Amino acid sequence: MGTVIQQTPQRNADRPHRWSRTQRAELFDQYLNLEAQGFSLRQAAQALEVPRSTLGAWRAHHQSLDEHAAVVAFFHSAPGLAFLHRLVLAIHLVCTEVGACGMRLVCLLVTLSGLDRFVAASYGAQQHVNRQVEEAIVTYRRQEHSRLAKEMPAKAITLAKDETFSGGLCLVSLEPKSNYILLEQAAQGRDQDTWNELMERALSGLNCQVIQSTSDEAPGLLAYVEHHLGAHHSPDLFHVQHELVKAVSGPLATKQRAASKAASEAQARLEQAQEHLAPTGDAPNSQAPDSSPKAPLSLEQAQHEAQAASQELERISMQREQVAQSIRGIGQAYHVVDVERGVRRNGQLIAADIQSHIDTIRGVAQHEALSQSCFDRIDKAQRVVPTMQATIDFVSGYVRDQVRGLDLAPSVAYALHAHLMPASYLERVAQTRPVSAGEPLRELAQRLRTPLFEPGGRLAALSPTEQSQLRQQAQELAEVFQRSSSNVEGRNGYLSLRNHQLRGLDRPRKRECLTTVHNFFLTRPDGTTAAERFFGQKPRSMFPAILDAVDLPPAPLSPPRRAEG
Repeated sequence: MGTVIQQTPQRNADRPHRWSRTQRAELFDQYLNLEAQGFSLRQAAQALEVPRSTLGAWRAHHQSLDEHAAVVAFFHSAPGLAFLHRLVLAIHLVCTEVGACGMRLVCLLVTLSGLDRFVAASYGAQQHVNRQVEEAIVTYRRQEHSRLAKEMPAKAITLAKDETFSGGLCLVSLEPKSNYILLEQAAQGRDQDTWNELMERALSGLNCQVIQSTSDEAPGLLAYVEHHLGAHHSPDLFHVQHELVKAVSGPLATKQRAASKAASEAQARLEQAQEHLAPTGDAPNSQAPDSSPKAPLSLEQAQHEAQAASQELERISMQREQVAQSIRGIGQAYHVVDVERGVRRNGQLIAADIQSHIDTIRGVAQHEALSQSCFDRIDKAQRVVPTMQATIDFVSGYVRDQVRGLDLAPSVAYALHAHLMPASYLERVAQTRPVSAGEPLRELAQRLRTPLFEPGGRLAALSPTEQSQLRQQAQELAEVFQRSSSNVEGRNGYLSLRNHQLRGLDRPRKRECLTTVHNFFLTRPDGTTAAERFFGQKPRSMFPAILDAVDLPPAPLSPPRRAEG
């Protein structure tokens, strides 16, 4: 290294009272170079404008570490500190924000990995780092949401909404297509005015129009959608099926268990009677004269009871299976496209199929003489059927208007409306099923789509760009129909687990961090985040923003000593 140019020493008052860890690493690297050239501690301190006692303390700390010299040299260099910075913050992000670790596990990880020689591993020190990380996450979310909203292309969206009580009442609203969380906030109530106040704030600045809301039948939600949002309400299929399960399947399961127990007991009595009549080798004629006429009658009665109990169990089991098939049939019927034929269906036919399944379930309930509360649940589910029909009609009308607005040739418009959109919908349904169950749907979608692009097909004359645009338009139209708010239910389940792990989600900062991680950090298999799918733009990477905002964690005051052996 070249000769260091002597500079006029600064007064103590002009020197910084504290060096950052990066400055300290750079200065200590220079000191080692000067020491190799023969500079004394005093000469090096004067050349580097560092107090001699400070430089001596740095050297003593460096020599006190019971670690390999190469490791110590690396973590006391500028590149090593940059790596340490990234590593510790990555531990906090992955373990405490994405995962479910607490501070004590983070401290344990830092200690066991040997990083406690270079970064403070105490609970207080790591808690301070975690607070900085969470504050950086919250700041990143607010800045990035505002930036992306300014350049957001216009779009029509559906909202899936629900409330959860993890850590107190929390209102949750997601956009199902992108799975972007628009609202996840603690609230004092769940009435329509509270929903309106919080959703207005969440939608402020976004270039989108809410055309539909999918949720359960909570009065506050329905009133908000009707009076404030002015959008179509789409009922949640799960809640319809769930009411029917509670109404009939549950009571039938109780009856089935009782019938199974009765059948087992009757069979046991039959076997006991048969054993009683079995001849013994020691005393073939040992039975009392008055007991011989009664034994055949007892055996006959036991056989009759066992047969009757078995038949009753079989009957109850068949009734329960019939109810289960009808409940599954409601889900199979409630599709805007027939999943077996790939053709569009109208709401009236779908409603008739659903009503037929409900009538079957009601008939079973009547035959089994279930309680009035069971029939009340069936009535509750049946009241949703007109809304389900209205949802199919809404989706059909919306698709028809959107296709008409594209100003396409009649043959192209027909292909989009009758073939491309149903094919995209079938592929969307296939994604929700196991591979084996989804394969027939994918094959049917392929049979609908392929002839359109073959020579002589309705779309063969279009350019590749136009064909790609039609495919994209078909996919967007297929996603208009939202029959479930299961993504919100899944989010509520996740919040419940985190609430249990954290002993409460009453800290607004922590809840906002969880929302940010979901929207801006977690990705689907295609590598996109929920924010990218919602805004149509790629957001800035979150982790580099945290690195820029959070300081390098402090070094331990006294390096830990490892036990010998």
